[in-house]
Amino acid sequence: MKMLTGAAFAAAMVIGCATGSAQAQTAERTYDNGPVWTVGYIETKPGMFDDYMAYLAGPWKALQEAGKKRGDILDYKVLAVDSPREHESDVILLIEFKNMAVFDRSLAELEKDNNAVFGSNPASNKAAVKREEIRVLRGGVTARELRLLK
Repeated sequence: MKMLTGAAFAAAMVIGCATGSAQAQTAERTYDNGPVWTVGYIETKPGMFDDYMAYLAGPWKALQEAGKKRGDILDYKVLAVDSPREHESDVILLIEFKNMAVFDRSLAELEKDNNAVFGSNPASNKAAVKREEIRVLRGGVTARELRLLK
């Protein structure tokens, strides 16, 4: 009798698991891949907000516009955070890319864009070091947008 009860329990578990996995697969996909976003979290150093905004309005914007002209960048935005706490971002940078493939550009192509804006690789590197005087990178994320179909 114990053996029959154990076998019945095992059979019920197998049927329950099979039914559960079948139920999990009944929903049809209601989304499709959309563009890819990068989000950068920036904390400007005290008294340096306007200096950082000048960088964004100048070289950073020029790089984004070059990406738009190529068709790689769909849009970009600069957001100001309302009342950030100490050591939190006060600026958020959003860049919308058409797909993941744009991240596979060669280093030579990337250098070409930087050289067009900064003049040379060494000048681009110096500008990157100089930006450390006015802001701190607080992190970032790359995420794919999912477009809802229904």
